[in-house]
Amino acid sequence: MKKKIIIIGSGFSSLSASCYLSKQGYDVSIYEKNDTVGGRCRQLLKSGFTFDIGPSWYWMPDVFDDFFTDFNKKTSDYYKLDKLDPAYKIFFSDDQITIGNSMDKICLEFERIEEGSSLHLRNFIAKAQKNYDIAINKIVLRPGISPLELVTPETALRVNQFFTTISKQVRKKFKNPKLIATLEFPVLFLGAKPSKTPAFYNFMNYADFGLGTWHPKGGMYKVIEAMQTLALELGVKIHTNAPVDKIRVQNKKTIGITSNNKNINADIVLSGADYHHSETLLDEEYRQYSESYWSKKTFAPSSLLFYVGFDKKLINVNHHNLFFDTDFEKHAEEIYDTPKWPGDPLFYVNFPSVTDNGMAPKGCETGFFLIPIATDLVDTPKLREDYFNLIIKRFQEKTKQHVEKNIIFKESFCVNDFKEQYNSYKGNAYGMANTLTQTAFLRPNLKSKKVDNLYFTGQLTVPGPGVPPSIISGKLAATLIIKNK
Repeated sequence: MKKKIIIIGSGFSSLSASCYLSKQGYDVSIYEKNDTVGGRCRQLLKSGFTFDIGPSWYWMPDVFDDFFTDFNKKTSDYYKLDKLDPAYKIFFSDDQITIGNSMDKICLEFERIEEGSSLHLRNFIAKAQKNYDIAINKIVLRPGISPLELVTPETALRVNQFFTTISKQVRKKFKNPKLIATLEFPVLFLGAKPSKTPAFYNFMNYADFGLGTWHPKGGMYKVIEAMQTLALELGVKIHTNAPVDKIRVQNKKTIGITSNNKNINADIVLSGADYHHSETLLDEEYRQYSESYWSKKTFAPSSLLFYVGFDKKLINVNHHNLFFDTDFEKHAEEIYDTPKWPGDPLFYVNFPSVTDNGMAPKGCETGFFLIPIATDLVDTPKLREDYFNLIIKRFQEKTKQHVEKNIIFKESFCVNDFKEQYNSYKGNAYGMANTLTQTAFLRPNLKSKKVDNLYFTGQLTVPGPGVPPSIISGKLAATLIIKNK
């Protein structure tokens, strides 16, 4: 008789794990609290506009390719990918930097800003590429059980890179603050300040400049739909509107869950929900980590997001746009050091309809605005409106156009929504940061130390935050379950 596995949540890590486990012959059922699959990667459809509610950057295409290859499939079996050119634009107070779709184009742009910088850039990215190969093909494929997982001939030669930071490494060769900000930007996806992120993580710069920025036609939710389709093809059963109220334990061994007041039995439970929340589903004696433990950890920021439908095509914008026209360091301090609503925040705007006409009605534009903010802030409708007014004013100034009167509708999402809709600890947007003391075996475990047959996956465990790491996390958890059978 097949062993029954229940997976809590239906984000990237859960869907990934479900596919690997079902392929190995397990009877797999997913329980998702919301009415659609996808976890934090969901979709808003309104008045002909399509918005990705969560992730909007498609980086590290090799990770997606590898996932589907494991099932004798290709990404092209499910969705169409376009490489963006330009990848993105950065607006500074007195200039703009456009990141093209090749190293040659990017080097020309760096030379325009700082003569001689392109040579340093090519050397920097060549080293980042080597780190990427080590990280993706060796380190992140290990389950975070032992410190020895970090010890390889390659990492031994790079041990110093774990004890210095991205910020210091970048500043050794680049002096122009705009280029420094451009090179520090990718590590923000890891959830911490560049000054707190080990230099080894410069592999994110290769993910950016080397592998490029891509867009799945129809939006990031197409990836979720692809993984859901694959899971169903493999026999996974998916239950939506099925919040899990309790992980049931008997004799220090999980025996299933309670969902919608029904006890559902299982041989193994894997939670892809927020790790902290998952542990609250256990009686206190079975929790591995105390509230004090979680409160001391560095989490990725929360976000204030706006989904805006415009009744005209906008000018002077690209698919991805970063507004770094205020003080980067000050905003970072207001997120991590002295958490509070930022005085003059950096922000990001995504206009997918610039390159994908199907994501907005003809002659219109789909706009996704994001302000990174500290976790657990007071979140009120007035604060949301005040910050929208602040950034839309700056947006109009930097792009030299008026758009306020062209807004058909606007919806927002912030700290309270992350907590309510995703059970997100303190309303974090994408997990626990990758810092030196929160890397690999120093992150929360994939396997419970207190309850047999209970496992975890996702952005708070290994390998870390982001979409590609979440897909890998699902594979790691599934591999551990299969190994321990």
